[in-house]
Amino acid sequence: MPRILVDLADEDVAWLDRRAAAEGKSRAAVLRDAVAAYRAEVQAGGIERYFGIWQGRSHGEGE
Repeated sequence: MPRILVDLADEDVAWLDRRAAAEGKSRAAVLRDAVAAYRAEVQAGGIERYFGIWQGRSHGEGE
């Protein structure tokens, strides 16, 4: 598995360490999970897949 070097703000590293401890994982494992989740979201179209979902539908009162 290749390694990468990433610069993060101190507060982000502190949050990452807390999150890793809470999950019982290493910092690297939390980052790998985050990248995998982000990749899945992007490949699924992200939030953009919901744009226009209510197009042509009634919005309730006041129309």
